[in-house]
Amino acid sequence: MWRRLSRLAAKSGSGTLSTTRIGWRNFGNGVPSEKMSIMFELRDHAGSLPHALKFFSSNDISLTRIESRPVPTASNNFKFYVDFNGDPNDPNVIKLVKELKNKCVDVRVTDSKEVPWFPSRAEEADSLSKNIIGSDTGELEADHPGFHDPVYKKRRAEIAKIALDYKYGDEIPRVDYTDQEIECWQSIYQKLIPLYEKHACEEFNAIWPLVEKNCGYSATSIPQLADISKYVKARTGFILRPVAGLLSARDFLYGLAFRIFFCTQYVRHHSKPLYTPEPDVAHEVMGHAPMFAVQEFADFSHQFGLLSIGASDEQIDRIARCYWYTVEFGVVQQQNARKAYGAGLLSSFGELQYMASDEPEFIDWDPNVAAKEPYPITKYQPKYFVAKSFEDAQNKLIEFAERIERPFNVTYDKSGKLHVDSNIVQEPKL
Repeated sequence: MWRRLSRLAAKSGSGTLSTTRIGWRNFGNGVPSEKMSIMFELRDHAGSLPHALKFFSSNDISLTRIESRPVPTASNNFKFYVDFNGDPNDPNVIKLVKELKNKCVDVRVTDSKEVPWFPSRAEEADSLSKNIIGSDTGELEADHPGFHDPVYKKRRAEIAKIALDYKYGDEIPRVDYTDQEIECWQSIYQKLIPLYEKHACEEFNAIWPLVEKNCGYSATSIPQLADISKYVKARTGFILRPVAGLLSARDFLYGLAFRIFFCTQYVRHHSKPLYTPEPDVAHEVMGHAPMFAVQEFADFSHQFGLLSIGASDEQIDRIARCYWYTVEFGVVQQQNARKAYGAGLLSSFGELQYMASDEPEFIDWDPNVAAKEPYPITKYQPKYFVAKSFEDAQNKLIEFAERIERPFNVTYDKSGKLHVDSNIVQEPKL
């Protein structure tokens, strides 16, 4: 078990992540025009929306954006989010709000508010990768198997420096792994391979031979992130990026928004080859990397990143729990059996066998439930969320995302940039 998400409590590229805010824009005449946002709820019947929109035109108010969402608690109602340029003290705006309140179930003019800083370009992943929790010099927690091993700690610091010196767009440096590290890797590899056919999901078993063949996997060779990243990028657009250690929930999820997966390159301590309290290269390349070469899974993971952009701390906690119960420890129902797709399972022969038993509790995948569910980090999971399919997992995550209030919509383009549709204000970068 390990702690990547121990500090964590994740719509597609064109999907909606949120709604409204008030901000300021300056136009050519130098007079500030306030960008206002309003939400109104209507019962779904013929002509209800056109009738409401007439209030805007009759008050000489031009819309800059409109978006609709169903109301989960009222199946026949819809919420409409509208942006327009105006002044809250303008008589026409006051009249508009009054008319809408007389016609609609609910009307709210949103308040201006800052959102946490977030990167807008993939290159900014360099700054995210520097925010290591604890230490980036090889220092370990007291309960770590290598805590009293100065040679291991020195080696960790050497490998950490590779990640800290790396810049976005560079080729990932190769690590010359020692005989001891390869021996540790071999113990893990040989334990896991026989379990995949029976306990791993169909998508993993379909991609595994290709990843193994094209990326240098073998019992006597630890594959290099550079080779895996090239292969994965060609298939799904995701890339791997070296990182020196644990990142915060926010920084880690932000990387996913740019289709970047932060990966460690160090090997767990040789004294306990079948245990690690943190993610190591075996966890990354056995558990995560093959699934990122599967398009449906890569897109699913990308959604977690987009959902995290500008999210509040409380929202990050909820997203992180959903990530934990899917990307890390997700289970899917296939061929009348439960199969693993989460990396924490696919990289742990002990937990993979435990998941296949009747001992843990199995719950239908529901992000609204998972978002509130705490989890242990030092023992096997007492419960797993089971999706009917990857499509089921993704659709439910989209529904979950639509219920999270956001002050903007965000989209990602293949050039590595995020675009937001509102004039938002970001808090200073910490």
